[in-house]
Amino acid sequence: MQAQTPVADDQATVDALIQRMTLAEKIGQMTQVEKNSLQPEDVTTYFIGSVLSGGGGTPAVNDTANWAQMVKTFQDATLATRLRIPLIYGVDAVHGHNNLHGAVIFPHNVGLGAADDPSLVREIGHITARELLATGVHWNFAPAVSVPQDIRWGRSYEGFSEDTQRVIDLSAAYVDGLQDAKRRVLASVKHFVGDGGTSWGTTQRYEWLTGNWQAPGDSFKVDQGDTQVDEETLRAVHLAPYKTAIEAGAQNIMVSFSSWQGLKMHAHRYLLTDVLKGEMGFEGFLISDWMAVQQIDRDFYTSVVHSINAGLDMIMVPYDFKTFITEITRAVEAGDIPMSRIDDAVRRILKVKFWLGLFKNSAAHYDLIPEVGSEAHRKVARNAVAKSLTLLKNNLGTLPLSRNAKVFVAGKAADDIGLQCGGWTITWQGESGATTIGTTLVQGLRENVEEEEQIVFSADGNFEGVAGGGERAQAAIVVVAEPPYAEGFGDNKDLTLSAEDVALIEKMRTLSDKLIVVLLSGRPLLIADSLALSDAFVAAWLPGTEGAGVADVLFGDKPFTGKTSFSWPRSIDQVPLSALKASEEAPLFPLGYGLS
Repeated sequence: MQAQTPVADDQATVDALIQRMTLAEKIGQMTQVEKNSLQPEDVTTYFIGSVLSGGGGTPAVNDTANWAQMVKTFQDATLATRLRIPLIYGVDAVHGHNNLHGAVIFPHNVGLGAADDPSLVREIGHITARELLATGVHWNFAPAVSVPQDIRWGRSYEGFSEDTQRVIDLSAAYVDGLQDAKRRVLASVKHFVGDGGTSWGTTQRYEWLTGNWQAPGDSFKVDQGDTQVDEETLRAVHLAPYKTAIEAGAQNIMVSFSSWQGLKMHAHRYLLTDVLKGEMGFEGFLISDWMAVQQIDRDFYTSVVHSINAGLDMIMVPYDFKTFITEITRAVEAGDIPMSRIDDAVRRILKVKFWLGLFKNSAAHYDLIPEVGSEAHRKVARNAVAKSLTLLKNNLGTLPLSRNAKVFVAGKAADDIGLQCGGWTITWQGESGATTIGTTLVQGLRENVEEEEQIVFSADGNFEGVAGGGERAQAAIVVVAEPPYAEGFGDNKDLTLSAEDVALIEKMRTLSDKLIVVLLSGRPLLIADSLALSDAFVAAWLPGTEGAGVADVLFGDKPFTGKTSFSWPRSIDQVPLSALKASEEAPLFPLGYGLS
């Protein structure tokens, strides 16, 4: 995998273009705005360099054609500027084009880590790029190359593994697939650096900011916290994936909300400029995370100065872009930000835009529209689901299921696309229900038996009066799930199954000869008691829209091949990973465990 760097002619063109640009035009290129916070004419007036859709940032009618039109409206506004510099539109397509209704949704990275198949991950990146390009989106805020060390973290499922080498292998493959030389989408490798190593209880509260950071309960207790490790550990565990990603062609890196030893990454000149751009030779551009610059200091001017001088090239404002433009302009005119730093940032941004081919064609790839959510793409996702499934227990050959068996299926999650997909699906936090197009586990099971009536489903496990119920089943499947969540709202110090799910497992134990538990989760949970009640236990992670892939393996059409990409603790006393390593007791399941 060779980095595709801008050619010399592009560099010369960029230098010539910068010489023609005014300060306002340069600062516009450094500004990224959330799509609901500006009008297309603002793109023209302020020379905006990038627009983004956050989680759930969809057009009023959420389909491919309206996405393409929405992006085109902003892109067309750049044609009315003096220099006609195209903007780059970005989204968080972290497991497929997951904001778009009808797009194929792949397993979250935690599941792909269990599959541990770089060629599959490369193909997923390639397909995601094609579905993005069909809507005119040329920038994907993925992959996360986080190395989660504490499964209480609400972003654990965005990480491929707690193991650095597995993260290196899979994230490099994803970058390579996304940035195909012919149909190229810009990868944003994130979050630099150490976001997976933060300590519980270190997330700061900002009295000058409102919103997520004031969330009650366990929310935002480790997400965006402080990584309290020495530099040797930071480099070995958390920095290493960035080196490989750069070698694979990464041209953009997103900076982390988190801190290292008390200093916010967005103000960390040593790591951003000296290490990343200097020592590691990164030639692309750095983007901030959502409102993260405002965490640096109560005074926004000070925050802007520190972040730009530290090495940030583009700022995800994302709302009040006019204030940002005013303050950065004032800082340059006052000499607090040198013009050389502005020119360096703009040069990096423009080089990437040339590399993407945006100056030649910034439009949607309309010929790709028929591929969005296509059967061919869903087939790849279904295979990814099957490869991710991890068999934790299988007494006396409980699995595979017989196609002649009568099977009771219980649990709302067995017939719920939203719970299968988890967070970052149609909306930021994700939702339960039929949120998009796909196949549930129940539908997949019914596809695999001779008579649909063999699969008897009851969400609450009450089979009295249900067609096919009223008698003991040869086998029962209970599907339990974490509720959807994203980022700090998923921080959780408990990690136990809900009381409702535990009661359902206990109930179904009495109604069947063999009990199979399927767990949908973004991380290992504390399951020891439920594991003891089951005859077979399957970690299905967050499989996405193709629930039939789970059924393929339960019936033996495909083998169990998934291996845990995270150590599985016996109790909360073995969380975080450092506590497990210090424990005298072995984990419930070690890293790399999985029956076949």
